[in-house]
Amino acid sequence: MVYILDILNNKLVKAEIVFTKTNDIPLKKDGWNFNWRQLTKNDNSQSYVLKLINSKKSVEGALLLKIEEEMLIMDVLEVAPHNIGNKKRYDYVAGSLIAYACRESFKIEGNYKGFLTFVSKTNLIDWYSEKYGAELALGQRMFIDWENGKRLIEKYLNRKGGRND
Repeated sequence: MVYILDILNNKLVKAEIVFTKTNDIPLKKDGWNFNWRQLTKNDNSQSYVLKLINSKKSVEGALLLKIEEEMLIMDVLEVAPHNIGNKKRYDYVAGSLIAYACRESFKIEGNYKGFLTFVSKTNLIDWYSEKYGAELALGQRMFIDWENGKRLIEKYLNRKGGRND
């Protein structure tokens, strides 16, 4: 269980990150940018959604992870259309999904245990760096090392219901 911030009420609400089931897949027709139905068909990847505990229909964010050459890759990260910009409904969605991916990276054996890598859009490089401690590797490839990964896990996944810092 994770807590995300309900902006309207300034309260933390319970959510969960679960392996994607067919009926949980976000759809482009609902305003999502990626074709999650197509993405979930990739053999070497796993899809997850972040949804509110008390709501069966509410998908607040989605994440696609894959492993290549002993490295965990955050292939796609997307927050729900209603959680973007100044009028977003919930905060901490992206942070919770990134922290979840970091936690999964510690399950990998080999040289890259605890490291999460991804390719960022150019306009998000500074945001990933400042907000999540990601470092630029090469081109638009970024990574989160094990120290920053543990910090994100503590901040977003081990958050208690009473704090919203």
